[in-house]
Amino acid sequence: MAAFVRAARAPLLLLRPALGSRRGVRALRRSPVRVLPSAAEAREQRPVTPSPPRPQPCPVKRPGAQAGLVGDSPKAAAAKEKEEPEPEEADFRYERAGHGDKRLSKVVTLAKSRAFREKHGKILLEGRRLIADALAAGAVPQTLFFSAVEHLKELPAGQLKGASLVKVKFEELKAWSDVITPQGVIGIFARPDHAKMRYPEVQQGHGLPLSLICDNVRDPGNLGTILRSAAGAGCNRVLLLKGCVDAWEPKVLRAGMGAHFRLSILSSLDWEVLPSYLLPGSCVHVADCSQASPPAPSSHRWGAQPHKLKAQPAQRQEPSPDLDGEEPEPERLEVQHYSERWMEAPATAVVIGGETHGVSAEANQLAQRTGGKKLVIPVVPGVDSLNSAMAASILLFEGKRQLYWAEEPDVGKIQASRLQLNC
Repeated sequence: MAAFVRAARAPLLLLRPALGSRRGVRALRRSPVRVLPSAAEAREQRPVTPSPPRPQPCPVKRPGAQAGLVGDSPKAAAAKEKEEPEPEEADFRYERAGHGDKRLSKVVTLAKSRAFREKHGKILLEGRRLIADALAAGAVPQTLFFSAVEHLKELPAGQLKGASLVKVKFEELKAWSDVITPQGVIGIFARPDHAKMRYPEVQQGHGLPLSLICDNVRDPGNLGTILRSAAGAGCNRVLLLKGCVDAWEPKVLRAGMGAHFRLSILSSLDWEVLPSYLLPGSCVHVADCSQASPPAPSSHRWGAQPHKLKAQPAQRQEPSPDLDGEEPEPERLEVQHYSERWMEAPATAVVIGGETHGVSAEANQLAQRTGGKKLVIPVVPGVDSLNSAMAASILLFEGKRQLYWAEEPDVGKIQASRLQLNC
């Protein structure tokens, strides 16, 4: 057994000197490994031959691009942007109205109360077109309620300065609106003064020496249509006596379609001061479109044929002695067909009465003092009197025609001959 152990230890004894010497240790050390560069690093280390410079294309300005943004540094471009004026739409500063804002209640008060409008000197305008016409004529805005900023962009921003801009929800604006389909913008303006308004130059260039007097016109739609016809015919001014509907009522404004800002309108006048507002030398005629007035002579009734209507001088009656204390009956006006010449220089005025009561006695007296007549528009027998707005339109454009023919007689003769040939 011992011999076997000695035989097993013999190889270990032979290896002991080799493990303990330095020479054996050095034999086990490895040489440093050389790391080869990658293909990309090898390409970078290669010498690169510089290529000739290529010509750079000239910068081309794109259509619609702002000047100074191409080819400039960011700081220079920002400085030029500051120098350029910003669009006017960016100047809008507005506030948002909360739910149940009390300012909206003024809209309803203005729309329904004439006393409130006259006491506080305010009017209510609704719609982009009507507000734009008012701003162009010089009306002063105070508060504008709108549902979207796009509605303000359609208006001149420079003329909205000084006004309070309030954004409200469309549902609330619709609840306060007086129309079925609101346009999204309602404005409260100061009541316009006819002496400070800037009426269009086109309207002034086509103006006529003709004034329109409204006596007891109480229907808002009729008055709005009358104002629209007066502006279309080139009427100089419209005088509203006490008893007429308010010209700044919302229904009248909608029917007028901007006529309020194209000609002078004077409201709530008395008969005593009315002559001072007429053009110098005006001859006043009346046109009663009501059947409530006393009937005219048989040859001048509304149903008479036009060619049989001839102006007859009024028979002057001597006033009878006042035995019972009653005033004598005023003399009747001379009746004349509306197509016969009544538009005389230097100026003329026409009185339109309401459909219910017609013209007042003061209108007849004024016509008598100025040498005026009663203008008759004949209709078919059995038909009610014409609408007051329709009668006003007929007389206004007839006066324009007569004045035009007086200035251009040759044109009038040619048109008359053509009319006869067509008949």
